[in-house]
Amino acid sequence: MLELIGRSLAIRTPIDALRAIADIAVVYYVFYRLLLVVKGTKAVQIGIGLVLFFLLYLIAERLGLKSVEALVRVPLESLLIVSVVVFQSDIRRALERFGSKTFLSGAHRAQQTEVIDEVVEAARILSRHRIGAIITIEQEANLDEFVGNNRGIDVDTKVNADLLVTLFVPEGINKLHDGAVIIRNLRVAKAGVFFPMPKEGSFDPSFGSRHRAALGITEETDAVVVVVSEERGTISCCFNGNIAADLEAPELRDMLLSILDPKAQRRKRRSTRSRAQERIAHSEPPPKLDLPQVERASSIPPPPLNPSPLPPPLRKSIRPESPSFDSDSDELRGPSQPRPMPRAGSQPNDPSGDPSS
Repeated sequence: MLELIGRSLAIRTPIDALRAIADIAVVYYVFYRLLLVVKGTKAVQIGIGLVLFFLLYLIAERLGLKSVEALVRVPLESLLIVSVVVFQSDIRRALERFGSKTFLSGAHRAQQTEVIDEVVEAARILSRHRIGAIITIEQEANLDEFVGNNRGIDVDTKVNADLLVTLFVPEGINKLHDGAVIIRNLRVAKAGVFFPMPKEGSFDPSFGSRHRAALGITEETDAVVVVVSEERGTISCCFNGNIAADLEAPELRDMLLSILDPKAQRRKRRSTRSRAQERIAHSEPPPKLDLPQVERASSIPPPPLNPSPLPPPLRKSIRPESPSFDSDSDELRGPSQPRPMPRAGSQPNDPSGDPSS
């Protein structure tokens, strides 16, 4: 392969360069479409096994293992026929889609968005009335090889919310309401389909039969399944063996768009971002407020905030006890005895109060 690319790049004229670029582009596109066809199917595991088988043959040939080389050469000689038998359903589906409206990206994208809107509206109505439903959107993997004999009935009609609600109304004569609806090529292909139940213990036991069947089919294929709970009336979306529960209608729409058309989500984010930028660019600046003029503060810096030292703690002063004297002494008395009042006619400086002295 590398030698082929090297020879293709060994060009001499501009025409040779264009021819080499076209050659590489065609090979790249063919391999890309083949990978899209087998993506999410059992053919991937089978294809990996065939590649490993071929590598084993090359290793045996290089190492000179004659017995292994002879053993592997026999099935490799009929590898083309084996591949056609193994991948017959995938090859048929790829040939059916080649040149169809799937390659008309603009019209296909608009129709796909319309189908998603109808599915979301049907899920919203079924959730409001608590009617159980399982709506499966097929992508690359063909679901017919996974349903076995429970293929339901062929419908082949345009996707419509009222039709989907009608198919799941639990009337006594409606035998299709317990099964699943398959949307294939943006049309309602089948109704009343029963998917095989997965093994016990692989999922949360709180899930009902619809949720377990949806998780089981999304583990095996690349299908997207919308489940409406009959008991709780909640909407869930299953993809790649995972489940997103308790969805609102806008959340379900965004999730389906992100899975089925990732480019639409990127365009939506870019348009939202561009509108926001345009709005910011054309927005007027906020008006200036007429606030009263405030005198300018002094340029002298304020003094540093040095915390003042705390005063010394207050101590309780203990007064010494007064000496005790004789109670008959008139000159000194203890603090507990009241001082005598001076008698009339005595001098204030005479402690004895004698007028003759």
